[in-house]
Amino acid sequence: MKKIRFISIITVLVIAAVTVISSCKTSAIVEAKSGAQIWGETCVRCHNSASPEVFSDVEWDVADMHMKIRANLTEEEAKKVLEFLQSAN
Repeated sequence: MKKIRFISIITVLVIAAVTVISSCKTSAIVEAKSGAQIWGETCVRCHNSASPEVFSDVEWDVADMHMKIRANLTEEEAKKVLEFLQSAN
C-alpha cells in the first residue's frame, strides 16, 4: 500500500514538473505571430479594437498592462502588441 502511494506521489510530482517547465516556454505559434496579428485576434474577442493612433504611447502602455491580465496574454504577446501599438504613433 505504501509503495502504491509513493508511486502516485512521484507520478503527480513528475506531471507537475513537466507542466511547469513546458508552460514557461514561449510557443512557436506565439513567436511566429506579429504584434498586429495578436492584437487583431485577441482584442476583437471582447470589444471593437481601437486604432493604434487613438492613444499615446503612455496610454497604450497602461492599456497593455491592464489587458495583459484581462486577456490572459503572455509576457511575449503583450510585448509584441505594445510594440505594434506604439509604432503607429
